[in-house]
Amino acid sequence: MNFEPLKNCKYAVIGNPIAHSKSPQMQNAGFEYYGMGSIYGKILVENEELADFVEYARKNLSGFNITVPYKQDIIPFVDEMSEVAELSGSVNTIRIENGRFIATSTDGVGLAAALQVHFHKEVKGLKVIFAGAGGAAQAAAWYFACNGAESIFVANRSLAKAEHLADSLKKAFPELKTGVCELADTEKMTDFVRRSDVLIQATSVGLKDDDGTAFDLKCLEGAENLCVYDLIYKETQLLKYCHSGGIECANGSDMLLYQGAASFEFWTNKKAPVEAMRKGLEGK
Repeated sequence: MNFEPLKNCKYAVIGNPIAHSKSPQMQNAGFEYYGMGSIYGKILVENEELADFVEYARKNLSGFNITVPYKQDIIPFVDEMSEVAELSGSVNTIRIENGRFIATSTDGVGLAAALQVHFHKEVKGLKVIFAGAGGAAQAAAWYFACNGAESIFVANRSLAKAEHLADSLKKAFPELKTGVCELADTEKMTDFVRRSDVLIQATSVGLKDDDGTAFDLKCLEGAENLCVYDLIYKETQLLKYCHSGGIECANGSDMLLYQGAASFEFWTNKKAPVEAMRKGLEGK
């Protein structure tokens, strides 16, 4: 495995793919604010290389972020987990102390902050539909359930994965309204959309420039009161449709910012310089 991207770095983000990640420019702005230098890198980790990376990280890093597809795969290597990470079965941030992995997930708090900034939506009482049931969706859904969301619907390519998430949430929070469907089930998707305040697009569809959409956009027709938040931080086909149809929407940049700020504080025990990190994220 090539660790060259981590040379002189004490922190990093790993994933596959990873070239698109803007985390280094954001996190390094935070580290530089405190005079710590540019000590955050990014590295592509293939599936068969995860264990090798873990061994390297224990000896050489102070912490790292995890993105698709390793938010669950990293868990067997973890020594200690926060409550939200344990409940959701998803980890996106690890602090390393004497070779021990201390894990948490900052996805939920990051998404909640972004929804407040863009749509003035509070988690308490929120009615939400997640398109996708991967690590970010799981972490955010558990965070929302723990903080008083009214209903959580889950649509996923694999119905079994959506059912597992919804059933687990319902078991822990009996008063929570839940429902599931396949992403291809436009009729049920339409029903859930009509009953929701916010749709969270949490699949990887849209990362590539030639990607279409994860579900039939017909289900958004007439959804005048819906807000759409796409976790991908660029103009996806979904967001183009929302803009053309007058649906309030935003990309994932602010979720990235606020979950990154929470990670920064988890690692350093310093207050994250959010505006400096925002400028770094925007390339200013």
